Amino acid sequence: MPFLRSAECATPGTAEFPFSIPAVSALASSPMKLNRGLTFLVGENGSGKSTILEGIADKHGFTREGGPRTKNLVQKDYWSDLGGYITLQRSPGINPMDGFFLRSESFFNFATVLDELESEFPSKLPYFSYGGKSLHVQSHGESFLSLFLNRFGEHGLYILDEPEAALSPSRQLALMVRIHDLIEAHCQFIIATHSPILLGFPGATIYQLDEDGLEEVSYEETSPYQITQQFLKDRERMLGFLFSEEDFD
Repeated sequence: MPFLRSAECATPGTAEFPFSIPAVSALASSPMKLNRGLTFLVGENGSGKSTILEGIADKHGFTREGGPRTKNLVQKDYWSDLGGYITLQRSPGINPMDGFFLRSESFFNFATVLDELESEFPSKLPYFSYGGKSLHVQSHGESFLSLFLNRFGEHGLYILDEPEAALSPSRQLALMVRIHDLIEAHCQFIIATHSPILLGFPGATIYQLDEDGLEEVSYEETSPYQITQQFLKDRERMLGFLFSEEDFD
């Protein structure tokens, strides 16, 4: 059974951000059911993927800039108050033993906090769960993969915002293998992504967010898949259209 079964949002009676986002408004009328293994949020920039993901993470108790659930190591004023309106339906009697909230845009800050902890409390081995060395001395992609391979453990809830941001295509495939193994070890993932590779994970639930709200779609219906397929199928024609503004038809 999943740790989190669904997420929905109460209406605050205001049209201000983030409640002005159609996908957020849609959560007030229809709960988003969460897959026991992996749920994807996909959509254009500004469609509400990160906002909803942050709201769920906040409600569950993760740190606001990313990291584990233990402490709010870093806080910023730009965090929306959506979490206060989110309701999470949990499976009774089942709680995650581990968890992590990854925000790609603030991962640098999190790595800096680890360095500060290592400097102040070296006996507590802050680097131990992150590959044994500073995330800053690894490449961006290596630090992400080190996090996935070393920090993530079984029976965990993992909320990831664009984890592909620092990963090459081959590393994205490696991440898929890691996600598969962790799901087999009773983990649950909620991921916002633009990656047509990650979206191909078998058995995942995919929600596409747009100006009409959000709806569950198949892999082949997602915009990353369709745009990538179109580009690879007829690259020259698409480039000609983009550069000359000619009609495809």
